Amino acid sequence: MTDTLEAITGRLRSKDRLDAGLFWGMIALGGTGVIMIYSATRQALINGGFNPHYYLERQSFFVVLGIIAMYLVSLVDYRRLEIVATPFYVLSLLGLAGVFVLGQSALGAQRWYNLGFIQVQPSEFTVLAIILAVATFCQRRSEGLSIYDVARLLVMSTVPLLLIFKQPDLGTTIIIVLTVSAMMVIAGVPPRFMSLLAVLGSAGIVGAIYLQLLHRYQVDRFVSFLNQNSNNPAFAPLIYEVNNAKSAIGSGGLHGAGLFQGLQTVLGYVPEQRTDFIFTAIGEQVGFIGSALVVTLLGFVAFRMFMIGRNAKDTMGRLLCIGVFVFFAFSCFENIGMTMGIMPVTGIPLPLLSYGGSSAVVFFVAAGAVLSVSRRGAN
Repeated sequence: MTDTLEAITGRLRSKDRLDAGLFWGMIALGGTGVIMIYSATRQALINGGFNPHYYLERQSFFVVLGIIAMYLVSLVDYRRLEIVATPFYVLSLLGLAGVFVLGQSALGAQRWYNLGFIQVQPSEFTVLAIILAVATFCQRRSEGLSIYDVARLLVMSTVPLLLIFKQPDLGTTIIIVLTVSAMMVIAGVPPRFMSLLAVLGSAGIVGAIYLQLLHRYQVDRFVSFLNQNSNNPAFAPLIYEVNNAKSAIGSGGLHGAGLFQGLQTVLGYVPEQRTDFIFTAIGEQVGFIGSALVVTLLGFVAFRMFMIGRNAKDTMGRLLCIGVFVFFAFSCFENIGMTMGIMPVTGIPLPLLSYGGSSAVVFFVAAGAVLSVSRRGAN
């Protein structure tokens, strides 16, 4: 019996191809995020008479929870996730709809459930639900996608998209559009269909602006991004945010002011510095060298996601990995880009570096799904 168990264990281990680079890269990102969030918030909490470890303790809890979830998800054969794809998708829709009734409003948006110890943002989980739903749908159609299948994919994506847009959460809306588009290309949707969808999408954006379906501040964000030297008073607050963010990053120089240091970080000149603008604290405190190392780590994690997807042995594995890759990579590019003035300001967090329990858990779980694909081998 012992010999049999050892033989079985040996076979399982020989097939276990857990991608160590992705696994430890995610843990390194989570740890770096905890340190930088603590460094960016400690002095402000002390000045306000609050517990200086408040954000440190909360983010540490969610990072540990996320790491455990990532490992457990990686143990599950990703093909078995097909069982939970539909329930997960339906629950995400219910969560998005319920936020308009039971959700909490903040900064002009209604996106969160306040559960006391944690605020849950259902739109972040919805991205993962859509990735899983699209991957499962395409896996079941190994003969290829018909026009009817493409239409069903669009409906499947558009329903949650409209609910998220209504909150409003333009950043997550953009991520879903890009992620689903990339997955459809990998799934084999003909280029002519993708071109048509691109034209219709562009027309929809113009129509939304013309019909004033976008909030005024959302339009101002894009216009101010294109006119960063404008003297228009309506754009002044947005331009002020970006200028301070660029100033904070630039003031870090080569080596940075050091952890818990930095004039703009300590005095809080940049808004939402622990969340949307965490990269400004990184730039000011650890300088160009530290920032380059952080960007390199983010790039390495994204690269491993892409390579695992490229080598996946079936459609579902490829689509899961590519969906997570686009979700992760675009979040990094958009967040860092907006702090440097090369992308418009949106509410997209920097994966595992921005403060937020929901975001941390979602990215860890998403990485767990990719690790599950790596465990099951490649072509």
